[in-house]
Amino acid sequence: MQSKTIVSSKGSCQEALSDVFAQLGTDPVGIIFCCEYDWISEVTSSLKSRYPSAQIIGTSGYFYANADIHENTGLMVVAMTGDAAVEAGVIKHLSTVPLSDLFHLEESLRRISPSSDNTICFEFCTNDEEVMVSTVNMTLEKKNVALIGGSVFGTPEGEDALVSVNGKTYKNACAYILIKNLSGRVYTYRENIYAPAGGPVHTATKVNLKNKELIELDHRSAADVYSQETGVDRSRIVDNVLQQPLGRLVGDEDVFISSMYEVGPGGSLVNYKRINLNDTLVVLKLQDYKEINRNTVAAIRSDVPNPKLILSVNCIYRYILFNQEGYLKTFLGDVMGSLGTFPGYVGGGEQYLHQHVNQTMVCAVFE
Repeated sequence: MQSKTIVSSKGSCQEALSDVFAQLGTDPVGIIFCCEYDWISEVTSSLKSRYPSAQIIGTSGYFYANADIHENTGLMVVAMTGDAAVEAGVIKHLSTVPLSDLFHLEESLRRISPSSDNTICFEFCTNDEEVMVSTVNMTLEKKNVALIGGSVFGTPEGEDALVSVNGKTYKNACAYILIKNLSGRVYTYRENIYAPAGGPVHTATKVNLKNKELIELDHRSAADVYSQETGVDRSRIVDNVLQQPLGRLVGDEDVFISSMYEVGPGGSLVNYKRINLNDTLVVLKLQDYKEINRNTVAAIRSDVPNPKLILSVNCIYRYILFNQEGYLKTFLGDVMGSLGTFPGYVGGGEQYLHQHVNQTMVCAVFE
């Protein structure tokens, strides 16, 4: 697959678009863009007007291209310029009836004729991630197409989170783009820098699914169980999320992270990932993330010695952790960037295959 990543830091939307147009040149077959919030409508309409045959999705927020980091400023365009078949679409009404739009994805899959080893579905969604993941996988799993993506993060307070598809903007929606690599395979990866801390395994015995609230673990206040096991006072639980989040245990070893962001008045833990009744949970502990990063790079390099593009989503909590440690630019530029072009989005959550997760990196690597 052929691709081009362009980042513009010009001061106005039109200047940034002109910058992108001058560098992009040839008509792309597909575009994924990120920009500052106030630009999103103008960017999506201008891109579609300039490249009417291209399939385009985008959103606003934090983004990066290797070590070039933008916190809701500027414009990044990741363009598929050749050896790719691309189809974009939207699933609306995520909080109510997303099934009503599933036919859009079915049509996109029909047009692209995917294969399990050369096609992915990349998405941005605004809300109700667990519902979205289960909905789209009803169709994707029939073709064995992998899902990766990110939850919109960084929306200004009081504004609606937005995604865009082919010149239009949407709230309460998922923007997806199917990318079929016509000249090689595509691989997906999930990097977790946490592992079980060695404490007991717990069961979620009372939850509020609507609020993503874990009320009780083992029939006790979730905050009390967490505090007792970690030695962290209830008032400091949220501050400890970068060191010891919760993890949903699936099978013997697979862990999916759930980040708590609030302690409820009754001792509940409110999370970014929904926890279901009877889920098996463990307290996790931050591992040697630099070694894990090196292992991820080694695994990718073994599978794809010369990647043409690496699309990625990194959680905002990883972003904060690495920034606090003075490691963020090293990670993005020297570590992951050593593989090749590494553009990505900083998500409020990540989607990988059949799961919505937190504090994780997901990426798709194209030969």
